[in-house]
Amino acid sequence: MNRWKMIVAATVAAVPLAVLPAVASPAAASPADPPLPGSPVAGAPPAAAPVTAPSPAPTTAPAVRDGETQPVHSRADALTETVFVEVAGVDSDADGLPDRVAVDIMRPKATASGLKVPVIMEASPYYAGGNDVPNHVVDLDGSDPAGMEYRRNKFDDLRDEMFGVDGLDVARAEAPPFRGYYDNYFVPRGYAVALVENLGSGRATGCPTTGLPNETAGPKAAIDWLNGRARAFDAAGNEVKAGWSTGNVGMIGVSYNGTLPNAVAATGVKGLKAIVPIAAISSWYDYYRANGGVLAPGGYQGEDADVLARYVLTRADAQKACGAFVDAIERDQDRVTGDYSDFWDRRNYLDDVRKVRAAVFLVHGLNDWNVKTKQAVQWWDALAERNVPRKIWLHQGGHFNPFSYAGRNAEWLRQLHHWFDHHLYGLSNGIMNEPQADVESGPGRWERHASWPLPGTEDVRLHLAPGSGGRNGTLDVGRSRDRAVESFVDQSVRTAELLAENAEATDPNRLAYLSAPLTRDTRLSGTPEISVRASFKGGRSPYLTALLVDYGTDARAYGDVVYGDTPVCYGQGVAGDTGCARLAEHVTVTAPYKIITRGWIDVRNRHSASRTDLLREGRFYNFGFDLQPNDHVFKAGHRIGVVLLSTDRDFTLRLPPGTGVSVEPARTSVRLPLVGGRSVLR
Repeated sequence: MNRWKMIVAATVAAVPLAVLPAVASPAAASPADPPLPGSPVAGAPPAAAPVTAPSPAPTTAPAVRDGETQPVHSRADALTETVFVEVAGVDSDADGLPDRVAVDIMRPKATASGLKVPVIMEASPYYAGGNDVPNHVVDLDGSDPAGMEYRRNKFDDLRDEMFGVDGLDVARAEAPPFRGYYDNYFVPRGYAVALVENLGSGRATGCPTTGLPNETAGPKAAIDWLNGRARAFDAAGNEVKAGWSTGNVGMIGVSYNGTLPNAVAATGVKGLKAIVPIAAISSWYDYYRANGGVLAPGGYQGEDADVLARYVLTRADAQKACGAFVDAIERDQDRVTGDYSDFWDRRNYLDDVRKVRAAVFLVHGLNDWNVKTKQAVQWWDALAERNVPRKIWLHQGGHFNPFSYAGRNAEWLRQLHHWFDHHLYGLSNGIMNEPQADVESGPGRWERHASWPLPGTEDVRLHLAPGSGGRNGTLDVGRSRDRAVESFVDQSVRTAELLAENAEATDPNRLAYLSAPLTRDTRLSGTPEISVRASFKGGRSPYLTALLVDYGTDARAYGDVVYGDTPVCYGQGVAGDTGCARLAEHVTVTAPYKIITRGWIDVRNRHSASRTDLLREGRFYNFGFDLQPNDHVFKAGHRIGVVLLSTDRDFTLRLPPGTGVSVEPARTSVRLPLVGGRSVLR
């Protein structure tokens, strides 16, 4: 597992064209060894010496026209420096010294003569690349004892997705630190950009912990330094002040880099005015577990918290400094019961959402099965309960940055620009008066709404009914009086997609229930929930999986993209960093069905995710659990389907087959948040 794919596939997909690599051999494309603390940043312009602002008096007034900052500063003349910020009170590597994070900074040249500017910050454990770390074995039935199917390193498989394809017939050059779009676009508009190399990675010290407070403390300390509350040093050990900073900071990032803004905002640190978490985590338990069950991020079977920590542990003397710490993560994460525990509670940012002061611009892909949609929606709902200023974008992509979508790139930059101008410069540009939610209801079909879930959404309960005459069961608003029991036998070879594909035929390894053809377009907006009355007998699988399926032929997005050949220029360029990028379009697939969302439960956790209670074989119990949130239009003529199975091959552990699952359909139902409520089903 090479976790660098996560940030680069999502963010570097939109990297300036000249920095994108050619399709190269593994050796040519491998990231260079990270520099040691005190070394110059590879590929960066010469560092600017720390300066004290001379006369005239400092100014913070930006150049503004039509309510937005203007690109009056030169990217080519921008100053760069690297500082090492002390994380006071944190010594996660137990070396007797405070941990430090490395911070690469780019700021307008005018900051050397008195201009004060706000900062756009991206913190990451990925800047130094990552280690080759195998995932855990999930085939506990012995069918794949070597784990070759999913334990291989995926770096080569995902190379094009990670780096994009630029058509250049040269090997990838060593990338400079400022390889995103923030510097080209925002530095000319009067912002500084700060890239924080977080604890345990690259030039930082300390240890990575996959979500513990020490990781949060790294970028928090950088914000404190920008506000004069923490110390930083240059490579020679001289203390450096951030006299050029207004103290106003906005954080942004994708995946882990988007998770850190959530984490830092949950500390309530002063100076953090706004965050933009893209494809971000709000609770690490819900990334690696679900309702008591051990679960994988989509595409990364067998990954867990220890694997990720080992992947990003790229600092000097990594094993000596942090090996025992990471071993403890593997021990304590508990891949046996999957229960919610103190280990996971300490990695749950929802516990501290009441401390959030920053405005939140949340972005997530509706086809993201890596960081699933629950991560975004539970954070969104918690922020809404506390009236935190917020916006949301939901797109049809997967684990992806909206900047990279060709049809939405200009609008993304407009809103992001106004977001930061408003919250970091205090400009009155109307961004908070615009519709709160931008939702892509289908490939390329964007809509703007006052809120999300969409206004007019009401919960509708659909009841299952057993099939007859060799047919699958039905799904309707009316409750069935047929008390028949239906059964299936668990298997671990076929995927959920294969089990769900034939809407007409019954299957010994799953149960399916379909609505009548819809008479009008029916929109799901929110989090579905299901209640299943079932018993388990024999076998070893403790999982119950529910799929919500759209049956009806259509061209749909599944999360894949294709890049155009013509670069689009969005900002000021310099040698090696053109300020241009190739943008992407959705890949659509025409198919007779699509799994819209799904959910899982370890049935031993029927009372609580934090408690395992054994079942009595053959006894019926009620199992209630959530499916991943979504926003989807079931078109007129399509049918809504609910499919029940046990092992979900791509996500759950794979235990020996043979578990018999019996279901009472008449006592089973699904609750769907539908726009217009029950009336749309008449």
